[in-house]
Amino acid sequence: MIDQLLALFGLKHHPFAQRIPTHALWLPPGVEAFFHRVENVVLDGGFVLLHGEPGLGKSKILHLMSERLIGLGGDVVVGVMEYPPSSMSDFYRELGDLFGVNLSPSNRYGGFKALRERWREHIQATLFRPVLILDEAQEMLSRCLTELRLLGSARFDSDCLLTTVLCGDNQLPERFRTKQLAPLGSRIRTRWPLEPWAHKALMSFVDHSLEAAGAPHLMTDSLKTTMVHHAGGNLRILCGVGDELLRAAAERELTRLDEKLYLEIYSQPGRSNERTPRRAKQ
Repeated sequence: MIDQLLALFGLKHHPFAQRIPTHALWLPPGVEAFFHRVENVVLDGGFVLLHGEPGLGKSKILHLMSERLIGLGGDVVVGVMEYPPSSMSDFYRELGDLFGVNLSPSNRYGGFKALRERWREHIQATLFRPVLILDEAQEMLSRCLTELRLLGSARFDSDCLLTTVLCGDNQLPERFRTKQLAPLGSRIRTRWPLEPWAHKALMSFVDHSLEAAGAPHLMTDSLKTTMVHHAGGNLRILCGVGDELLRAAAERELTRLDEKLYLEIYSQPGRSNERTPRRAKQ
């Protein structure tokens, strides 16, 4: 079906799919300033926090961030933790895999020392702190988050050995207000709390997505406005609507999508409000 869509509309890729080529990803407002702050943290180490409601594009921002940090030069090491809700032993196993350290989960202190030594060697050789990125960090055990704080802190908390980027929903900053995790919360050096995107930002996203896919005129302006209006500031919902419209247009063998198609699909009984969350401020 995807190949049929691409051929019918002359697309380089599906503009609203989950997997988008890195070069075609949208740069949201504020992301460049955030990346600049993160790059400064990489020089000295510490914690970075990105959080917001589901569907605002946090994972795509992490994707862009990872590519940006790697692009600073071959000296920057970026590890991405795949399974945040790990037990403590699996947590150490994954850290060992990410940073090339052979760890024995039964010897936690040995693993603790080995990781810190590897990070010190990296800092001495490159002057950059290694980077660890954790998506869905709200699922991580509190004791593993505490372990990360202890692992990355040296010389009585005067030296950071690791840059840790924590990303998750709005449960995450709330957890850092608890007694157990307040010490970590107080060490967050930069944060970006995402809010539902405004109308102008979402229009920019749609225009960019179609342009990058090679079909800037695939949708009428009125259709794009309608899609954005009903997305409620949520990128995931907007992409879901775009995907459904493309598939419906392919079934009807349309070459351009307009508001009439949207009304045909979403005026059906029981569907008028199923995709509409709280609206963003304009």
